[in-house]
Amino acid sequence: MQTRDGVADNISWIAEKFPNCVTEKIDATTGEVKMAVDFDMLRQELSSEVVEGKDERYQFVWPDKKKAILLANAPVNATLRPCEEESEDFANTQNLYIEGDNLDVLKCLKETYLGKVKMIYIDPPYNTGNDFVYNDDFAESVEDYLANSGQYDEQGNRLVANTESNGRFHTDWLNMMYPRLKVARDLLSDDGVIFISIDDNEVENLRRICNEVFGENNFIANLIWQKKFSRANDAKYFSTMHDHILCVAKNSILNNPNGWEIGLLPRGEELPAGYGNPDNDPRGPWTSVILSAKSGSPSLVYEIETPSGRKCMPPSGRYWSCNRETLKRWIDENRIWFGSDGDGTPRKKTFLSEVQPGLRPNTILFQDEVGNNQEAKQETKSLFDGLGVFDGPKPVRLLKTLITIANLKDDSVVLDFFSGSATTAHAIMQMNAEDNGKRKYILVQLPEETDNESVARENGYNTICDIGKERIRRAAKRIKEETGADIDYGFRVLKLDSTNMEDVYYAPADVNQDQMSLFAENVKYGRTGKDLLFQAMLELGATLDSKIEETKINGKIIYNVADGYLVACFDTEVTDDVVKAIAQMQPLYAVLRDSSLADDSTATNFEQIFKSYSPTTTCKIL
Repeated sequence: MQTRDGVADNISWIAEKFPNCVTEKIDATTGEVKMAVDFDMLRQELSSEVVEGKDERYQFVWPDKKKAILLANAPVNATLRPCEEESEDFANTQNLYIEGDNLDVLKCLKETYLGKVKMIYIDPPYNTGNDFVYNDDFAESVEDYLANSGQYDEQGNRLVANTESNGRFHTDWLNMMYPRLKVARDLLSDDGVIFISIDDNEVENLRRICNEVFGENNFIANLIWQKKFSRANDAKYFSTMHDHILCVAKNSILNNPNGWEIGLLPRGEELPAGYGNPDNDPRGPWTSVILSAKSGSPSLVYEIETPSGRKCMPPSGRYWSCNRETLKRWIDENRIWFGSDGDGTPRKKTFLSEVQPGLRPNTILFQDEVGNNQEAKQETKSLFDGLGVFDGPKPVRLLKTLITIANLKDDSVVLDFFSGSATTAHAIMQMNAEDNGKRKYILVQLPEETDNESVARENGYNTICDIGKERIRRAAKRIKEETGADIDYGFRVLKLDSTNMEDVYYAPADVNQDQMSLFAENVKYGRTGKDLLFQAMLELGATLDSKIEETKINGKIIYNVADGYLVACFDTEVTDDVVKAIAQMQPLYAVLRDSSLADDSTATNFEQIFKSYSPTTTCKIL
């Protein structure tokens, strides 16, 4: 009898956009706990500075949490540079392998891939005391960028050990994970899902982070993966046999009808327990259920006569689950089973062909069904000629199961931003080969150096990225040899780097006349046309797997991205004829360098040429 509560609606809207800004608070009038907006946290989300607040409330806090939020929201002066020589089938592939700090890479991807990723899987450091965490610098300056964005420090290492003796043991791990999950959530589609592997050390904190970032009502399940098949008798307490895999949706269908729907697992060739076909029913195998119910109306208590002539009534205190008319129809349709001798209590037949086409996943993933650690090690060794080049990979069967559960569309994008040995890419290629699918992957991995004394280093794999890329190549070769499938076996390699543009933004008063030559070129030395093209693709929303066609007009290289979505030329001495040719292609976007135009006349004619031949084109000048 009331109109809608506007405050409640606003809180719901804020919960959708900023789930970590909705908390619980005691109502001063009623004494009841109710939903409320954490305004300090909301102010923090909308601020570029740390916001302080002291009100007591239910919350999950740790040192530097607000700085972690700032880090998630802060922009980066970075770009992704293509590396064709390390890629496979660069011109045609739709898969990406990106080297660099995953937080900065995620920020680079955010504009272009906002809401386009169907599934994310990550296997981050477990924080066991021997793991490493990313050494994020909360007060990073532009000058410090290269030292803190996937490049190596003086020791050749971007990571820092996080031992249990560290007074910030949990804090450092939380500060690493929180901003990465916040940015990753933006990349997920509305019907997307994320799976995160973890062990007992941080599973509690990880779930609380996920509740803040995704909203507690979007937590789906804590999957238990049996990672071992043999007991460890040297364990101090219990022999640890499992890891956790948290499953969290961008939107649960319990709250959003357009949210994530779980995928069913294949049934296999064997009949499920309880199914058979004793009467050779042409509809195939069936099982039966009792025909009585706990509740009902008096009309559902009546006598049923079996084919043998025996009279049946529902058990005492129960009712038949259908009325007389429905029962007659089911008998006529041969859906009621009275036993092989026709004398049994009636049961309703349920046909396997009429139930859902797969099995609803269990929250326990047994190793005989999805693989274990030992299987994963052997898979990697078999690809690398028996060499153990990577510790702790995940089995391909486990990733294939998660991909099935994720319920991907045929051309869905899967993101793994702690990609390690690239099991995710291996699993996707294997599944595509089996069902002729077109699933795509984006892998992100920091180029962390391998140990100097490791088998990997001895065999020329200097970084984790070297191992991951080679694993994809070798897995692709094996899959193609074994299946002959015509799928995408390639990948484009991109590497995180500082922006292609020089920092030339100075006030006139800060510049002397003898410094003017510094501003003659606004693109950094050594950056290529392809570098500038991929930066333009990121900024203008062209996905990084887009097809790129190169042509020459009057000796100048013209890049055509995604069939005219973006056309660019970054050569020098570009004349009116080249500008006219680009305009006649009528792209959505046209991009040139400021220094590309041959002379003042071409610069003057530039706008008029596009007005004449392609007035709807948006022109950009770097």
